[in-house]
Amino acid sequence: MSLVLEKVRREIAGQVHIRDVSLELQRGSLNVLLGATLAGKTSLMRLMAGLDVPTAGRVIVEGRDVTGLPVKKRSVAMVYQQFINYPALTVYENIASPLRVQGLPRAEIESRVADAARLMRLEPYLQRRPLEMSGGQQQRCAIARALVKRADLVLLDEPLANLDYKLREELREELPRIFASTGAVFVYATTEPTEALLLGGNTATLLEGALTQFGPTPDVYRHPLDLDTARVFSDPPLNTLEVTKSGGQVRLATGGTVPVAGVFESVPDGTYTVGVRAHHLELAAPGSPVAPGTLSLDAVVSVSEITGSESFVHVDIGTSRLTALLTGVRRLEPGAAVAVHIDPLHILLFDTKGRRAGRQLDLAA
Repeated sequence: MSLVLEKVRREIAGQVHIRDVSLELQRGSLNVLLGATLAGKTSLMRLMAGLDVPTAGRVIVEGRDVTGLPVKKRSVAMVYQQFINYPALTVYENIASPLRVQGLPRAEIESRVADAARLMRLEPYLQRRPLEMSGGQQQRCAIARALVKRADLVLLDEPLANLDYKLREELREELPRIFASTGAVFVYATTEPTEALLLGGNTATLLEGALTQFGPTPDVYRHPLDLDTARVFSDPPLNTLEVTKSGGQVRLATGGTVPVAGVFESVPDGTYTVGVRAHHLELAAPGSPVAPGTLSLDAVVSVSEITGSESFVHVDIGTSRLTALLTGVRRLEPGAAVAVHIDPLHILLFDTKGRRAGRQLDLAA
């Protein structure tokens, strides 16, 4: 099944929730909707499912316009962040419930439940009730109930958000395997760039109801077409600085100049926004030697956050604040002077309209 959205728009009480989104999803594909809360992920899923009707635009399935077709007449399954199971029924009966509603033969129900339970590794728990299982197992049950329908379109709206870290990691590893074993179109909504990268497939970045970019997940991450996409696909938030290129020099809005190097070599003179992800910032003692072309900025430590294996160090450069993600325990005292080093090969560069500028470098990821 292919699913095509043609300039789909959704307005409620004069407010635009989805802004003329065009998207094409192919059978057997895993597609991640990535965006912050209220970016439009759930609203877009509801339009895909037929739960809502777009204000404008069309929804096309396998070449057929289904824009006004209600969800009950479509082959759709959906799993929500707040997973729902029937507490009085066993896991087996929970998974089988949509098949019983369809009136399928007993043998067909048993076969499909067995397949879904095997995929979700629920075989030892089929005779338990949901409340006798962990949260992760309950969410597996909810996903199995969606898979058992063998729907052409499976929508997962932040299905792991309410689980603890260990369970989320476990299911994140398993879901791509499960998706690969079916021929459905899968759409998975998340607010977390890391989750999108772990799942792979394709990613659509959303901002305030608008689609900013869609493509293979590594490509969207490495080569954002605009500043909005780069910001959506960065966690911690993307570090940005204003710079001006003039002749052979790059002048920073915070003060100081460096020779033109890296991505700056491929753009004309003008004003740009530099984007650097947190793991590409290096901190050193003031006055430390730097490689030719490296941006070296004088900064002052604001605060250090130690998470165990990593440390987030927030530094101030004039009125700008940057965040560096460093490996290990790095406890830098507030007020300490440091030098921030940025390799030009790791820079994402955008023009005054927020569009990607300069040649694309894989190293920028």
